Amino acid sequence: MKNLFKILALVFTGLIVFSCEKDEDQAVINETSAGKISADKSAIVLNELNANDAVISFIWTKPTFNIAVVPNQKVEFGMKGDGFKKSATIDFSNDMTSGSATHAALNAAMFAIGAVPDVVNDIEVRLKTSVGSAAFYSNVIALKVTPYTPNPDLVYPKINVPGAYAGAAGYANWTPSNSPNLFSPEKNDKYRGFIFIKDASGDNGKYKFAINQDWPGNKGDDGTNSGKLKVDGSDIVPAAAGTYYMKVDWAANTYSATLANFGVIGDATPTGWGSDTDFVYNPATKTYVINSIALSNTGVFKFRANDDWAIKFQPKDAEQTLVSGTGVQTYLSSEGTVTGDPGYKVSQAGNYKIELDLHNSAYYKLTITKL
Repeated sequence: MKNLFKILALVFTGLIVFSCEKDEDQAVINETSAGKISADKSAIVLNELNANDAVISFIWTKPTFNIAVVPNQKVEFGMKGDGFKKSATIDFSNDMTSGSATHAALNAAMFAIGAVPDVVNDIEVRLKTSVGSAAFYSNVIALKVTPYTPNPDLVYPKINVPGAYAGAAGYANWTPSNSPNLFSPEKNDKYRGFIFIKDASGDNGKYKFAINQDWPGNKGDDGTNSGKLKVDGSDIVPAAAGTYYMKVDWAANTYSATLANFGVIGDATPTGWGSDTDFVYNPATKTYVINSIALSNTGVFKFRANDDWAIKFQPKDAEQTLVSGTGVQTYLSSEGTVTGDPGYKVSQAGNYKIELDLHNSAYYKLTITKL
């Protein structure tokens, strides 16, 4: 029994010594001088056309420590007044004391922290130096940044919809890397979007779902035709030709496909609220087009599917006057992204071309052009 007490005493002593050593290690790393950062510009406008070009350069003095360490260093960005609670960083190797950021890299950082595209945002910047789990920060500098709307194709997760229909839609038949995609705007493994099937007869309209633009892990119907998927399942056969609004829950192995053929309607159109003028799919541009329609500047118009009101494209929360030739994001009411029942207007009466780009469910795009 005495030996047992001795052993336990040694164990407890060892634990105490180990704990003290750990606390001592953490206490030894002290910053003896703080880092300091500056930039060659105080205001920048980002441009997607110059995505890979440097837009701003940072110069910094590294912090110093009372012991030799090999730190990691990043330039950190946050919205002014947020205290870097939501931040994004650009990494630089630990031997650098200056570095540049490209339009694309900085725009991605702005998107991550919630900066508003196409307007001036007040941004705070600092140098973040990490030593293990400890972080040390420099002074904060201010920037005014005007970001652009990022290409949603590069931001949101997606799955592919290869099939026999794809060639007639402007892609390639049965080719996951060249087929329409369904995107996940919420980045939650739930995908949605539109595909166009010109011919549903025989095998012409069949499709499956793939991921990573390749066949491994592809999913098809589980054989019950009840909206259930399985890996390497059967080809899915559409009920009819037309535009389909598809939803796929990749983790739950479920899917749905709803016909949604769109047209424009409203008292600004020649047929008023009585009937729709239908869109035609253009495989060359992969968009839905009305090549010419007369629009008045005294009424409004909306876009609805299947001559019904269940599925509509509208402004987000208020009536919107469109500018000729300028694309805007449009919202699908059935996705719960629309508040109220707003419509679109034009400031000048005349003939217009209307184009709906529905290839990415994270950013449906509407463009009208005065003819």
